[in-house]
This record gives sequence, structure tokens and C-alpha cells, in this order.
Amino acid sequence: MTHLQAGLSPETLEKAKVELKENPDTLHQDIQEVRDMIITRPDIGFLRTDDAFILRFLRARKFNHFEAFRLLAQYFEYRQQNLDMFKNLKATDPGIKQALKDGFPGVLANLDRYGRKILVLFAANWDQSRYTFVDILRAILLSLESMIEDPELQVNGFVLIIDWSNFTFKQASKLTPSMLRLAIEGLQDSFPARFGGIHFVNQPWYIHALYTVIRPFLKDKTRKRIFMHGNNLNSLHQLIQPEILPSELGGMLPPYDMGTWARTLLDHAYDEEPEYSPESYTLSVKDLEKDLSPKTMKRSQSVVEPGVLKRPEKLNSEEENIQPLLSLD
Repeated sequence: MTHLQAGLSPETLEKAKVELKENPDTLHQDIQEVRDMIITRPDIGFLRTDDAFILRFLRARKFNHFEAFRLLAQYFEYRQQNLDMFKNLKATDPGIKQALKDGFPGVLANLDRYGRKILVLFAANWDQSRYTFVDILRAILLSLESMIEDPELQVNGFVLIIDWSNFTFKQASKLTPSMLRLAIEGLQDSFPARFGGIHFVNQPWYIHALYTVIRPFLKDKTRKRIFMHGNNLNSLHQLIQPEILPSELGGMLPPYDMGTWARTLLDHAYDEEPEYSPESYTLSVKDLEKDLSPKTMKRSQSVVEPGVLKRPEKLNSEEENIQPLLSLD
């Protein structure tokens, strides 16, 4: 075991070896091979290239050197292309702070049976008069940046649960295809985290419609990890034990305190009131849509026009499926 593996338990060390092909004898060589590829992308500013940082990208891509480098490049390219999103990316930023205090994201205290950290989003908490969807995305990315420092989570990964209870059609209408694509690019394509499952519960029909919009942007592996439970919480409990879930999700724990994770990040600044309005944020929907290719927009518009939701006549069998096979890759 090298010093780069010092934060791993014996069980996680074995998991890294078996599932991720992590070999302590070649670890430094693996890291250097990824680092050597940086010269091939002079258009990107690689602002951090230390061993510990590169290692998290190797773990996220099972020590495939090329895929790890591509993820590393996309991580910094995404930040270059969305500079406004990453200005003042800290918990005390007014928009991020408001989102954090409303539980975007919530982080459960207990890990699941696979050692994964569980993030929860209660969608109806989104107060659109106080912060934007981009603020929520920034709060999630900031939170992931904090949590991914833990080597155990680099190996074991995360699970995301989104509860759509009481999420209104009006709220959903603010989720344009361009905004959703921005989130997918930031979380699926540009961040070194392993997501073992994304669970939707209590989703209304218009969330199914939104899923149809974003589906073309999802990798096959991501699609297989999305579970549409509806109001069938028993199917959720088959995958995540109710003993570690709050009562809102049919669990055995008390209701989730939305400020729990916010207090962790903000500490003494939690009770300070920020001055902020969503209109002050400079990243507009027009800016978001400029990167959508005509081909991509055509695919999205064939289902639903940007910012417009239509009730589907019938949900197809794939969208109604609540028990896809859970891959732990």
C-alpha cells in the first residue's frame, strides 16, 4: 500500500483492487501516464495535476488511462466554458447558500450497504424567487468537491435520491433542456465521481416528460442506473435499506433536517442572511442554449419544445419500469 492509499480501509482496498483494477505497485506509473497526456491538450488549462488529484480520475474510470485523462480534460474544459458558474464557488456565495439551506443537496449521515454516500434532493423546496437552478447545480458541485476528497468515496461512490413530491408544473417549467444538459455535462461527463444509482420517487407525469428530453444526453450506463419508483417506496427500499432513510422516503429515521449539510459547509456563517436575487446571476438561458447543436436541439424539440411541457398520451414501458438491474460498475 502506498501513501496515496492510506485513507482506505482494508475492505475498500480490496474493492479498489478487484473492481477498479487499482494496483499499488503501478499506482505512480498509472498517474504519470495520465499526466503525460496533458501535453496533447494545450487548449485546456490544467490547474491541478498532483498525484492525489489525478488518482480520483483514475478511480472514476477504473484505471483506464485514456478514459481517466478524457475525464480530467473535460473537468477543466467544463469550467473554462462556464466561467460564470465557477466564480465565487464557495458556500457563502448568496445563491449557493440559499440552495444549501433548502437542502440542495441533502446528505444523509449513514452510508448504504456498499459504502456509498447518499445525497437527497427534495425538489419542491426550490424557491425560485430566491435562487436559480444554476445555483442549485453550483451547490451540488461544491458539495461533491468537498466529499470527493474522501478516498473512501472515490472508490465506493454516491447514490442520489430525488423526491418529486409536491413539485409543481410551474416549477418544472423552469427546467429547460439547456439547463438540464448543463447539469448532465457537469455531473455525468465532467466530474470524477462514481454514481451507483439515481432514484426518482413520487414523480408526476411532467417529470417523465423531462426525462424523455434529457435521455438522449445520458450514457447507456447512466440510463441503467436511473430508477423510476413513483410512489412505490418498497422498490426503493429493496435497493437502499429503510433503516438509513428519513421518514419522508419511507425510512425509519426522523424527518430530514434540510440544514444539516449546509451547517457542515457554512459553520458559523449559516445564520448570516445573504443579500441576493436570482436576477443578479449573469448566466442566462440564452447563454446556456448557445452550445446546443442544431442536431441536438432537433432531438429535444421532437419530444418537447424548450421550456414547454406536454402531457404524453402514454408512458412507454421503459419509463414505467421501476426495477432495472443495478450495476455497481
